[in-house]
Amino acid sequence: MTQTILITGASSGIGKETARLFAGRGWNVIATMRAPEKEVDLTGKDNILITRLDVTDAASIEAAVAAGIDKFNNIDVLLNNAGYGAYGPLEAFPMERVRRQFDTNVIGLLETTKALLPHMRANRSGTIVNISSIGGQMTFPLGTLYHGTKFAVEGISEALHYELESAGVKMKLIEPGMIATDFGGRSFDFVNDEEMTEYQPIVQALFGVWGSEEMRSRASPPSVVADVIWTSVTDGTNTLRYRAGADAVELLNNRKALDDETFFGGMKAQLGLQSS
Repeated sequence: MTQTILITGASSGIGKETARLFAGRGWNVIATMRAPEKEVDLTGKDNILITRLDVTDAASIEAAVAAGIDKFNNIDVLLNNAGYGAYGPLEAFPMERVRRQFDTNVIGLLETTKALLPHMRANRSGTIVNISSIGGQMTFPLGTLYHGTKFAVEGISEALHYELESAGVKMKLIEPGMIATDFGGRSFDFVNDEEMTEYQPIVQALFGVWGSEEMRSRASPPSVVADVIWTSVTDGTNTLRYRAGADAVELLNNRKALDDETFFGGMKAQLGLQSS
C-alpha cells in the first residue's frame, strides 16, 4: 500500500523540498500551506494534494487532516515543519509578537500532532517528525524567542518518544544547521529599537557575522534536510534525533564538549564582543 505524508509549511524551503522528494519516490503527499492558491510547483500531480493549513487556525488543521484521509484513505507520517524565527532584544518585542512565535512554533505543532494522533493510534502505526534546529540545543544572541520555541520542541519530542511507543507511533526529531531557505526573509521576524542603545552592539555584531560570505557558504540546501527526513522515516529504527548539515554536526558536538563558560566565551569572541 502506498504510504502518505502530511507536511505543514510546504510552500517553500524544507517543506517543499520534502514534498518533492517523497512524491518522487512514490509516496502520496498532503502538501499544506496557508495560501494554497499561490502554489504552482507542486500542482498537477495525482499523488500530491495541496490544501490549506494554518497551524494557528484549529479549524484549518482539522479540515486538512480530513481532506487528506478522504483523498488517500490514510496518513502514515506527519511532518511538523511550519515555523519561523523571531530575533531581537526581548524588551523590544510587543507581546502579541511573542505569542505569535510560540503559537506558531509550539502550540501549532502540538495542535497538529493532536489532530493526527487519534488516526495513528487507531491504526497502531505512524511517525511524527518534528523539525527542530541546532537552536534547540544551543543558542545565538538575540534568539530568546526562537530558541525558546525550539528548546520546547526538543522537550516535547523527547517526552512523546516515550508515550507514543505504546500506541505504535514513532517520534523523530530533525536538527538542521544553517539552511539556504527564506528563513532570513518572510520566515524571519526581526524586532529592534535603536533607542535601546545597550543592545545595539550585539545587534550589529550578530548581523555582521550572519551576513558574512563565510556563513552563507556554510549553509546547506534544503535537500540535505529532506534527505535526512527521508532517512528518519524509512530507516526502521527508534532513533530520536537526526542532525542535518555538516555545520549541525560540528556545532552540536562542540556544544556538548564545552562547559557553559567556554562556549559563551567562544561565541562572544566570534562576534567580537567583550566578555563582562
